[in-house]
Amino acid sequence: MRFEDARVRRLWSQQFIPVVVRQGSSEPILVRLPYADDNRTWLRGDHRNQPTWNSDAKYWSVPKSWFDDVVHRALIRYGKAYVIQLYKRQQTCAPACWNAKGFHCECSCLGAHHGNGHPSGAWFMVSDTFAFNWGDTEYACRLITAINESLHV
Repeated sequence: MRFEDARVRRLWSQQFIPVVVRQGSSEPILVRLPYADDNRTWLRGDHRNQPTWNSDAKYWSVPKSWFDDVVHRALIRYGKAYVIQLYKRQQTCAPACWNAKGFHCECSCLGAHHGNGHPSGAWFMVSDTFAFNWGDTEYACRLITAINESLHV
C-alpha cells in the first residue's frame, strides 16, 4: 500500500487504532489491526471466506461486502477506527447521509453528519477528517469513535 499523503502514511503505519480502507468499486477492503494472536479469526467473524494476509505490506484483505461489519466490530473491540474511502467534493451532504445506517459516506461532510438523523440520535462521533488525492481519485480519512456500548448499524 503506497500513500502519497504524509498524514495517511502516519496513520497507516501507527499500530494502535485499526485502519479500514475502502478502495474502488470492485477492490477488496484493506485492514490494518493492532497485533493480536486472534486477528484472523476475529476479522473473519461469521463470514464464510477467510481474510487474506499480505505479509510484505502487513495488512489484511477482505471482501468489499464486509466493510460495515468490520468497522462496526472494530468500534466495539477497539473503541475507534480510521476509515479511508472515496470522497466526492461535489456531492452535497443530504438526508441520505444523515439517515444512513452504515459507515459508507462519500459526500462533502466527510462523515461528520453521517447517521446523525437516526431516530435515536448520533451513534458515533467523527473527528480528525481530511481529504487527499490518491492518484486520480480523491479519498477522505476520518476517525470514528464509539460513543457508547450499544452501537447500532
